[in-house]
Amino acid sequence: MRRNTILLVAVAIFSLYSVHLLLKTAKEGGSLVYEQLGYKAFGMPGKLAASCSITMQNIGAMSSYLYIVKYELPIVIRAFVGDDNTEWYTNGDYLVMLVSVIIILPLSLLRNLGYLGYTSGFSLLCMVFFLIVVIYKKFQISCSLLDAIYSQNKTLSRVPNTTNSQLNTPAVNYNEDSCTPKYFVFNSETVYAVPILTFAFVCHPAILPMYEELKDRSRRKMQGVANVSFLAMFIMYLLAALFGYLTFNTRVESELLHTYSRVYKFDVILLIVRLAVLTAVTLTVPVVLFPIRTSVNQLLCASKEFSWVRHTVITVVLLASTNALVILVPTIRDIFGFIGASAAAMLIFILPSAFYIRLVKKESMKSVQKIGATIFLICGFLVMIGSMSLIVLDWVHNFGAVQSSPADGH
Repeated sequence: MRRNTILLVAVAIFSLYSVHLLLKTAKEGGSLVYEQLGYKAFGMPGKLAASCSITMQNIGAMSSYLYIVKYELPIVIRAFVGDDNTEWYTNGDYLVMLVSVIIILPLSLLRNLGYLGYTSGFSLLCMVFFLIVVIYKKFQISCSLLDAIYSQNKTLSRVPNTTNSQLNTPAVNYNEDSCTPKYFVFNSETVYAVPILTFAFVCHPAILPMYEELKDRSRRKMQGVANVSFLAMFIMYLLAALFGYLTFNTRVESELLHTYSRVYKFDVILLIVRLAVLTAVTLTVPVVLFPIRTSVNQLLCASKEFSWVRHTVITVVLLASTNALVILVPTIRDIFGFIGASAAAMLIFILPSAFYIRLVKKESMKSVQKIGATIFLICGFLVMIGSMSLIVLDWVHNFGAVQSSPADGH
């Protein structure tokens, strides 16, 4: 836990520094568009690097929201129709496609996002409510009870004809070690820590449009907005991670809210949280899809007039591709890890420092600012190469383990 806290602090500080570089570059480079800064710095390769990184990052964000739908909506439906129901409408893959077609696609086809301010505010309220519930549940769930539940689940899973409703019946079996928080934990999940945290702190493509909208715009004022925003994000991430880990210890899963379903088959507060989060993420997917579509339009048809056919085709292709990704990739951790190690590292570390070095002419390469940006650029490449290599090795190891295990699972 201490390791992740240190990483969280480090990534937050690095992200703020990259915002500083980006704002200074925007002023010197004369553009408040991320892709245009890339074009001014390195021509078309720079523009492509920025555009592709933003697209990958936003597709990763869309995938994360749809993963929440895939995991949480079946639990909500089973709370009303019965925990043992196995009909198609309790299958997460079908539900993701259904929600995408009925709700997300019509909203995504709109040319303007007039509801953006409402959904952003509602999403923030949902996350604050989620955090309050996570803290509350820490004091409601005792680790001894949790250990007994998991032990009983493990035993009952071997018994034929055992129903899901039986799997939250406590048994008397208490493991002291499993209820002791560990300051440092190193396992196969460790390689995903830096990429996931990097992914979580990417908001850089939105910084410049926000900067442009500020009244009495100044770099210092925008940096202050970024400082407050990052502090709020840091506190929420830290508290959610801390109390989530203290509740479940080593049993915590990659999707925290889903972990509670191992303990509660039906809980009114958690049901309300799930409904609120599901509503928030469903309404946020079209918001994230808009900049991807704009970026694709800029790359392929920048000089052409608006076309509803092209608008619809790009939207459907993007949404269908994201659905396929969510259905085919087994865990959200893999998407977070890959996008965090590639696109997020580009947007936080590599591109802001490279743009700064290239476009800020009034400082020499021997200045403290340029030396700092150069070191930051090198760190970005090290983070990207190191994280991606470890993730690929983990994938190869897991694939080999699956291939070498017998078909019957014994």
